[in-house]
Amino acid sequence: MTTSYKELLKQREALEQQINEARRSELSSAVAQVRSLVAEYGLTAQDVFPSGRGAGKGGARSSTAGTKVAPKYRNPATGETWTGRGKAPKWIQNENRDKFAI
Repeated sequence: MTTSYKELLKQREALEQQINEARRSELSSAVAQVRSLVAEYGLTAQDVFPSGRGAGKGGARSSTAGTKVAPKYRNPATGETWTGRGKAPKWIQNENRDKFAI
């Protein structure tokens, strides 16, 4: 006998509730354990999450990474702009950039 779609959805909902409850319980236990270790060893946030080299994924990125830069050049024909960073658009390649400066 096969289980109906509606029954499977009910089972999924019940499982998701169980998953969320288990996660909450384990998270609170993990946080308590971490707080205990921090207090026991007198750790600081810098000790646990060092910035700069060796901090893992994204740790070596500069503070300006991902910030917006004002455009420096504008194509008078289309109004398209370019910041002067990265690969130059075709409309400015092999051209004197001074005539496109904003």
